[in-house]
Amino acid sequence: MLLMASIVALAIAWWAEHVAGMVPCALCLVERWPWRVIGLTALLVLVLPWRRGGKVLLALIALTLLVSCALAVLHGGVEWGWWSSPLPECQAPRLTGATMAERLASMPVRPAKPCDAPAYLVSWLPVSMSVLGGLYAAALLLAMFTVAVRARGHARTGT
Repeated sequence: MLLMASIVALAIAWWAEHVAGMVPCALCLVERWPWRVIGLTALLVLVLPWRRGGKVLLALIALTLLVSCALAVLHGGVEWGWWSSPLPECQAPRLTGATMAERLASMPVRPAKPCDAPAYLVSWLPVSMSVLGGLYAAALLLAMFTVAVRARGHARTGT
């Protein structure tokens, strides 16, 4: 389930960027890393024997989902104007040089999307992709917690 969840999250981000033509900001790119970690860790959970490290890896996935939620809160706060982004890539470019040619040469190769400009996956839903990603991570974390509590309850009762 967790491996598929990470694949879905990364596939949606890839589709939005490469098919829908949405330009990701620097925070959007950072928000993809937890999903990569979750995917690789979930793959290890499937490969390793459960008793040898499965529980530790599942705990790592839960921690990574918390990081994903925190990044979504950070990015949402930037989008809503509550605070500025901690990443320098989200700031206006600093052009250097005395002549116009030197200033043009110091410009970034690709135009960057500002981190405070939200990207909406669904036009009629006023929730940005960064916030949707955080809600998705929170839902997965809740599902993991629910499965763990039920498994523990079944282990106690012997059913």
